[in-house]
Amino acid sequence: MRPDLQRDTATWFQSLNPVEPSEMVGLWRGAGVPSGHPLDGVLENLQWFGKRFHGDMRADALLFQWQPGRLVAIDPRVVPIRFAMTFASFGRTILARKLFSQFQNAFRARGTTAVLGVRTFAGAASAAMIYDAQPIVDHFRRVDHDTIAGMMCLPGDERRLFFKLTKLGEQG
Repeated sequence: MRPDLQRDTATWFQSLNPVEPSEMVGLWRGAGVPSGHPLDGVLENLQWFGKRFHGDMRADALLFQWQPGRLVAIDPRVVPIRFAMTFASFGRTILARKLFSQFQNAFRARGTTAVLGVRTFAGAASAAMIYDAQPIVDHFRRVDHDTIAGMMCLPGDERRLFFKLTKLGEQG
């Protein structure tokens, strides 16, 4: 991990304006923001698509591209997050991508897997997604009208995974 890159990315994130949970409703395309986190590039390698937020403030936390035009919501509880971080280098391999694509159907969520709310981070209250079955909170800040920055926080770990979400539509 590169502490300077983590610090610079965290400073950028904290400089952004808060966003209301209701503004998150819809389908969002995700992209990683390199910050020196162990999971940098892992989700992208596994064909991560993004997130979907529903009007009832529930969320599909992890959407993956299964086949062209077909999204699959994955249940985050199937992957122990600390284990994933320990073996993150494997997650960036072609073999990991092939294995993940073979097991996506078994990992499919049977409903939404997170809830949208408001959480305070670094003195600013903003939309946040709280996972149901993992100790993860994704904090959100506004980049521009159609782009949101996200920061994944795991209790007891000062490293942050950063990503951007670009709004695709109002479905939810």
